[in-house]
Amino acid sequence: MATSIDLHVGRRLRRRRRLVGMTQQQLANIVGIRFQQIQKYECGANRITASRLFELSSALSVPVQYFYDGLNVAATNTQVANDHDDISPDLLRQKETRELIRAYYRLSERPRRRLLDLAKAMEEDATDAA
Repeated sequence: MATSIDLHVGRRLRRRRRLVGMTQQQLANIVGIRFQQIQKYECGANRITASRLFELSSALSVPVQYFYDGLNVAATNTQVANDHDDISPDLLRQKETRELIRAYYRLSERPRRRLLDLAKAMEEDATDAA
């Protein structure tokens, strides 16, 4: 039986796969499994072993920790923090948003950090001006 942590990890897997523009079949080929297994991972029907999670993180160019980001550490194993409370699901479906995220992740770590800092500074400026 899948726990909320399994569901969270599966959602993070699906999100990252889509952000990099990869199909389930492509990801499955990279890690040497069938695409149906990716489907099961993404919906939380099957748990992901540590070694498979490591392979998936490599294939998707993220640290293993990425899959756990957004979990409420103080919560019990059955509780998951909502890591996108302030993001509309419609916003994540927009082509412009996906293009921006893909471009962001094509940058190396230092330029990504600088771009994020710039965006936060611009947000603060806009808030102060209002």
